[in-house]
Amino acid sequence: MPTPVSDAGPGERAPASAPVLAFFDVDNTLLRGASVYHLGRIAWKRGHLGWRDLSRFAWQQARFTSVGENHRHQLAVRDRALELVAGHSVAELEEIAEETYDAYLQALLLPAVVERARDHLAQGHEVWLITATPEACARVIAERLGLTGAIGTRIESVDGTFTGALVGPVMHGGHKADAAGRLAGEKSVRLADCWAYSDSRNDIPLLELVGHQQVVNPDAALARYAQARGWPVMHDRPRASRRSSGT
Repeated sequence: MPTPVSDAGPGERAPASAPVLAFFDVDNTLLRGASVYHLGRIAWKRGHLGWRDLSRFAWQQARFTSVGENHRHQLAVRDRALELVAGHSVAELEEIAEETYDAYLQALLLPAVVERARDHLAQGHEVWLITATPEACARVIAERLGLTGAIGTRIESVDGTFTGALVGPVMHGGHKADAAGRLAGEKSVRLADCWAYSDSRNDIPLLELVGHQQVVNPDAALARYAQARGWPVMHDRPRASRRSSGT
């Protein structure tokens, strides 16, 4: 079997003549853990969730961090996200997302992965987050990092207030590949020139869609899949974790 090697990254490749898109998963790829859990922490502090709700968030976060995502986890993410936003205004969710980024997510960013995103931008590529996290929250992360945009799970709003109903599917698995393909088509981009970054076996359809795959902190199934195909694998931790371990 071919052994995955560390990829040189976009900064050391000749820039493409056609537009290039780079798609980054968020949870356990761009940052450590599940972003929706930290949204729940801020929502709890604001009195929008009860202690029992926060406890469920905490259990799901611990499970996700240790073993990665699976179908049950994604259903839980969907349910918690809908529970979190139903009845609240779009502006309020944006405030929660901004506070969540400042209080928690910024410290959980994986430096080498963020640097890859910035390398893509330096090459003139577009960098898109693509995640099951509510799209309004993913956009805050993208804006804070200076990225091009975000594709996330969309939740219906009427007159500026979320109804709790989904608009389209949870942005997960094959739905990520579908959304990435549509965006590439709208921009007349060659998928063979594009990139995708993910930690999860559920994102194999997205990884196979593009010409350049980068596996990040993979779960066991994706690690085996990547090894069989010779896809590059990188491992990274938040800076806070490095400091606490003395590295």
